[in-house]
Amino acid sequence: MSEIEPTTRFSDRVDTYVRHRPSYPPEIVRAIREGLGVAPPAVVADIGAGTGIFSALLLREGFDVIAVEPNLAMREAAVRAASDRTGPFAPLAGEPGTLSDPPCFSAVSGTAEATTLPDASVDLVTAAQAFHWFDPPRARTEILRITRPPHRVALVWNTRSLDATPFLRAYEALLCRLSDDYEKVRNHNLSDALFASFYGHSRFERRVFPSAQTLDREGFLGRALSSSYVPGRDHPRHAETVDALARLFDEHQESGSVAFLYDSEVYTGCVA
Repeated sequence: MSEIEPTTRFSDRVDTYVRHRPSYPPEIVRAIREGLGVAPPAVVADIGAGTGIFSALLLREGFDVIAVEPNLAMREAAVRAASDRTGPFAPLAGEPGTLSDPPCFSAVSGTAEATTLPDASVDLVTAAQAFHWFDPPRARTEILRITRPPHRVALVWNTRSLDATPFLRAYEALLCRLSDDYEKVRNHNLSDALFASFYGHSRFERRVFPSAQTLDREGFLGRALSSSYVPGRDHPRHAETVDALARLFDEHQESGSVAFLYDSEVYTGCVA
């Protein structure tokens, strides 16, 4: 989907990703459990796991998780956070500090098309903010290989609203103006026909949970720069982009903050 290799395009912004990317509403994991009839101690392959944001939610629910991530820097960040229980892996308020039989977390170098996992080794595949980077036909074949019947798959996104507020409309216009490939790689390009083809003749369900991320100036700049389509430090338009983002924040902030509004989407079904 881009001239930049998907497996390496986040390498220069891992720290920013860890600090400023939002998590997902907990209702998403419940929707997966209910929609697919799957529950701990099932084993989940979280493909394109990145720094482990969604893996952490699955672990908190009690699932054993194998994070499949091709980007070394992102995978190492997930392993560090899981080991130290920092970032998304930090305990929730009221969560016991130690579990008598805690779920297992591991991370492997692999892609959606070549996970390296054994045949029929997992009960569920998840992909959070990742499926739009996959080669769907090849990923489908690999998922059928590694999952046990009925081959459950959940695809998840925080899909940012493009026009719900003047700020979001201005942010969208800025991305279209300054990014080299934003319009090519954003997940808004995915179609119902693609999902139907991926899931096959099996039915799938889409559920949406509204969510929001309120950001101060530092948080907004970090959240924007964590996106791979925003010009990074080595890009000739990086300084111009940072200046434009700062002006945008100043023009639209209210009481020192702006808000990203999301439709947190989950597609659940069995690949057949």
